[in-house]
Amino acid sequence: MTETEGPAHKKDMTRRRAVLAGGAAIIAAGIGTGVVTGASADEADGGSAGRKATGGQREECYRLTSETTEGPYYIDADKIRRDITEGKEGIPMTLRLKVIDSDTCKPVAHAAVDIWHCDALGVYSGYESMSSGGPGGGGTPPSGAPTDAPTGVPTDTPTGPPPTGGPGGGGGGHAEPTDDERYLRGTQLTDKHGYVEFRTVFPGWYQGRCVHIHAKVHVGGKMTDAGYEGGHTCHTGQFFFAESAVLDSAKIAPYSTSTTTRTTLTEDTIYDQSGVTGGLMKLSYRKNHMARGVVGSITMGVDPDGTHDGTDL
Repeated sequence: MTETEGPAHKKDMTRRRAVLAGGAAIIAAGIGTGVVTGASADEADGGSAGRKATGGQREECYRLTSETTEGPYYIDADKIRRDITEGKEGIPMTLRLKVIDSDTCKPVAHAAVDIWHCDALGVYSGYESMSSGGPGGGGTPPSGAPTDAPTGVPTDTPTGPPPTGGPGGGGGGHAEPTDDERYLRGTQLTDKHGYVEFRTVFPGWYQGRCVHIHAKVHVGGKMTDAGYEGGHTCHTGQFFFAESAVLDSAKIAPYSTSTTTRTTLTEDTIYDQSGVTGGLMKLSYRKNHMARGVVGSITMGVDPDGTHDGTDL
């Protein structure tokens, strides 16, 4: 699936600080001692001194977590659930997230954390007919798509600015869903300590983007029968994966069946190379047994009073 979202325009956030992600990753049942990947405190922000957290635990406070484009494949939160797999094949993943106020470093309770990502073969639910993931990278063309290659040589040179928005454009323009599938999408409310946890699968990759997970944080709203409503979006970001972990996943089916050209972390146009504050997760899994499961953790430093819906980048 092509999601050429274009370079994110990063804002100057030096007036605010965020917490270094997660400390030691939480080890889920069946994972055990193994590989840990991700930025350390020194890598993330030069080893700056942090604040003392309650309970004697040390938390390192850094800049506000990077804002990124929403991308074209967001569907408004309507699935309040912890397990978002819906039976999708892939490496089991426990995603443990914390939301804090980047000024005070205090947990943000009752915030709605909304995540979505592609499956092991690069396909987004809700947009399957637009996907280019899967074995061979071709996916399934939409009904009625032409089967013959064009002939002749074009004679006209395109004029005007390139199109923006939608699956082929930048700026995070929204594309309307093409189907009713909603796997690998979900929302959870943070507890009093600012934590949420999701059960999902390790994402795959598709043309033009490195492996990633999208996230939004909503505050000031309330739960209803229809989902989370009201309030505002104070953070729109993406989580990223160390290259070593992605290479390990690529050895395991169904990831290993994909022939889609993969974009690396350093080649990606969205990840800003800033480590944890840019969305780089801490990952933990048992060495040589990644197929049994992965734990990913990160802390998002947000401005609860700000509005960042990811459509203005």
